[in-house]
Amino acid sequence: MNTTTLNTTDFSQIQTAYINGQYLPIDSNLETFDTINPATGEVLATVQQTTTEQINEAVQSAKQGQKIWANMLAVERSRILLKAVELLRKYNDELAILESKDTGKGISETLYVDIVTGADVIEYYAGLAQSIEGRQIPLRETSFIYTKEEPLGVVAGIGAWNYPIQIAMWKSAPALASGNAMIFKPSEVTPLTALKLAEIFTEAGLPNGVFNVV
Repeated sequence: MNTTTLNTTDFSQIQTAYINGQYLPIDSNLETFDTINPATGEVLATVQQTTTEQINEAVQSAKQGQKIWANMLAVERSRILLKAVELLRKYNDELAILESKDTGKGISETLYVDIVTGADVIEYYAGLAQSIEGRQIPLRETSFIYTKEEPLGVVAGIGAWNYPIQIAMWKSAPALASGNAMIFKPSEVTPLTALKLAEIFTEAGLPNGVFNVV
């Protein structure tokens, strides 16, 4: 996904799950819910509920994407995560404003704490990605024993309403740095910035399916 700006203001269209590197098509037959600015009562966005079939689609795309991601060199994974950090810092102000509207938090907290510290966590784990390795264990002259660190595969993360993007970053950072794929379920009360995080990961070069939001 090659973009120069991140849309954090126009939610005139129904928001859908982000699976396999893109938003799902809008389906008028599916139920929706509104996410509200608690400070004003304004409807920020209408969000389409994810179906069981779409969850299964997310799992399958995560399995496929995880194989690609896990087979990358650790330095490549680290580079992509650091690119995501760069983009998070670039879009800090826009994300902070959206987070304040979606949660009702003061802008001083979202602007100087939430996105900043979440990006710091991803940066930390991006640095650790290259140090995840097995070790050789001395035993006896006739034996050779070693351990090998392997990703778990596809993991799930569940967010909370009060720290939406922070928790999405806290949970995804160690999982992705270790070569796993994540299916993330944000709070239905505050789902918008997790979707934007998925866009940022895609823009940074994360393989499709490695971070899905449902």
